[in-house]
Amino acid sequence: MFPAPIQRQSQSAQVTYQSMLPIALILWLAPLIAVALFSIRPDTDFTTGNYWGWPSSFEFFSNYGQVFNSAMPRYILNSFIITVPTVIGAVALSCMAGFALGIYRFRANLLIFFMFIAGNFVPFQILMVPVRDLTLDMGLYNTKTGLILFHVAFQTGFCTLFMRNFIRALPYELIEAARVEGVAEWRIFWYVVLPLMKPAIAALSVLIFTFIWNDYFWAVVLTQGENAQPVTAGITSFNAQYRAMYHLMSAGSIIAALPPVAMFFLMQRHFIAGLTLGAVK
Repeated sequence: MFPAPIQRQSQSAQVTYQSMLPIALILWLAPLIAVALFSIRPDTDFTTGNYWGWPSSFEFFSNYGQVFNSAMPRYILNSFIITVPTVIGAVALSCMAGFALGIYRFRANLLIFFMFIAGNFVPFQILMVPVRDLTLDMGLYNTKTGLILFHVAFQTGFCTLFMRNFIRALPYELIEAARVEGVAEWRIFWYVVLPLMKPAIAALSVLIFTFIWNDYFWAVVLTQGENAQPVTAGITSFNAQYRAMYHLMSAGSIIAALPPVAMFFLMQRHFIAGLTLGAVK
C-alpha cells in the first residue's frame, strides 16, 4: 500500500530521486528566493524593468535601513501586541474547554463540541461585513483590542478541537485515581492534566502564533493606519501613489517573516513532540 523506502529501490530510481530532489527544492523556494533578491535591488531596477537580471547594484543596507526608519517597527510592535494575547487567550480557553469536553460525559457534550468547531467550516470571507459592522457598533473598529477579541473567538474552536482530542487520549485512570484521593476538579485540571498537556500547548502555540502573525485579510478589514495595523497590512504602506516600491515591500516581508520562523526553531523540539505524541503506542 505504501511506497518502499528509497534505499530499497533500484539504483536508477535512487539516482533519479537524488537528481530531482534539488530541482524540486529550488522550485519550492523560488518565491522566497525572488523576494530575497528583490529586497536588495535598487529602485532603478524596477523602473527600468530589470526584474530578473543581475542587480545593477546591491542596496542591502539602504533598503533595510529605509524599512527600519519607516513605520515598520511600529507595525511589528502592533503584531506582537495582537498576536501574543491572542495565543494566550485562545490556548487558555481551549485547555479549559477541552478538559470539560474530553473528561466529563454529559448529554450535550457532542452538541457543544460541534458548536465550538462549526465556525471552522464557514468560509471566513462571508463574515467580513457582519464582523466589521459588529466592531463598529461596539466601538472596536480600528483597535488592537477588537482584532485580539476576534482572533481569540475565531481560533478557540480549532484549539478546542485540538485540545479535546489530545486530552481524550490521556490515561483516564489518572483522573479516577485523583478523584479517589479526593482531589478537587480544578486541582485535577491544574496539577494532573495541564502538566501532561505541555507538548500539545507548545505545538498549538506555534501554530496559532503563525496563523495570527501571518493574517492579512482581517488585518485589512478591521484596522487601518499605523496605530492598530499589524505588520502584514503595514507592508502595503510602501506602495506609492502611482507605483509599488517592490524593493521595500520585499525587505519588509523578509523582516516580517523572521519572528514566526524564530519561534518555530525555538519551539521545534516541543512542536514535533506535541504533533507526534500518541502516534506510536
